[in-house]
Amino acid sequence: MTSVTPERALDARPSRRAIAALPALLPVVLALGLSACKSDSDAAGKGAPTPPEVGVVIVAQQDAPLALELPGRLSASQVAEIRPQVSGIVRQRLFVEGSTVRAGQPLYQLDAATYEAERARTAAALQKAEAQAGVARTRAERDAELLKADALSRQAADDSASTARQMQAEVAVARAALDAARVQLERTRIAAPIAGRIEVSTVTAGALVTANQTQALTTVQQLDPMHVDIVQSSAEILQLRRQLGGEGQGDQGPSRQIRLLLEDGSEHPQAGTLQVSGVTVDRGTGAVTLRATVPNPKGTLLPGMVVRARLVAGVDNDAIVVPQQGVSRSPTGEATALVVGEGNKLELRRLKLKRAVGNQWVVGSGLNAGDKLVVEGLQRVRANQVVTPVPAGSTRNGKKKGGAESAAKPASAPASAGSGVASATAAITTAAAATTARGNV
Repeated sequence: MTSVTPERALDARPSRRAIAALPALLPVVLALGLSACKSDSDAAGKGAPTPPEVGVVIVAQQDAPLALELPGRLSASQVAEIRPQVSGIVRQRLFVEGSTVRAGQPLYQLDAATYEAERARTAAALQKAEAQAGVARTRAERDAELLKADALSRQAADDSASTARQMQAEVAVARAALDAARVQLERTRIAAPIAGRIEVSTVTAGALVTANQTQALTTVQQLDPMHVDIVQSSAEILQLRRQLGGEGQGDQGPSRQIRLLLEDGSEHPQAGTLQVSGVTVDRGTGAVTLRATVPNPKGTLLPGMVVRARLVAGVDNDAIVVPQQGVSRSPTGEATALVVGEGNKLELRRLKLKRAVGNQWVVGSGLNAGDKLVVEGLQRVRANQVVTPVPAGSTRNGKKKGGAESAAKPASAPASAGSGVASATAAITTAAAATTARGNV
């Protein structure tokens, strides 16, 4: 084993000249290390970028129902406002508010004493008239016999006959007065003119009501069936009539059945019938009111509710139907879409849309069967850009994979930086050793 003498140990220590030269060499060595790191990062960044992934769907032809949703408001098929036809004091209310009443059911009872007395008076007047008519008839018959025997003048006989006919007319007048009194008496008992659901009463017992007053005592509404009033513009009515006429429906005929969508999104179980007849365009608004009839056996539909009437007018055969998320709007409002063309290059298509079917568009022109329509990743791409098309719904995995790769790439940068620092340290050590050697010499 070689022993180290004190003289050799002193000679191995760096000389003062070598230590003094180290600060001058540090900037050069650090520059070399940084340039090495930059070269490594530049070499790593020169790789070709991966085209972005986009989710696509294959455009295909399919049968699209000609379904229209028309906004409307419900109204009762029959409405009767109950008003008194005679004046009097309300003695009793004969119904339960909010219940269902039948036609002819008594609703109110008015004080009938005055009308009962009038009926009795007219009945007595009729009896009197009948008695007078009997006397006049008997006198006329007797005078007629006397005239045949030339025992009475013709003038007297004619007067007797005229008086008898006059008394018969008086009897008819008295009988009509009695009938009128009976009608007035019957009107003191107010009955329901139609069957239906009755509203709350606006009067109570003891209230004074007058004949044909403005305020209604209550209202009866027939809720089965119900009417749906639909207000549409004249242009929409013309289009609806063309569709109901069978235009573009193939071999299937038109259907006027409708389905009601209620305010909570549910569907009424019974189907209704749309009536497109006898319409008149409003001169002020240019709108037309259509009416549909809908069964309401359980009374779930109420007057005044806002609904949407869904009408299936037929089927549009071999239509192009695409998701709405794949269609965008240009600044001018034009419908556009991106389609993957040859070489996976995006093409901008201008579309002509017919109508919406749920969350899809029925396209009139601009797309063909077999086109690859971009529906996902539209925010990351533009027209004429090369992309990587994948089936819609699988682009999320691509995003995760890309994120892992991007996370892995920055992780290699610190390794390159570490190797650059190590090279710089080695260069400093070499330079110090060379300086020491020169100092020893």
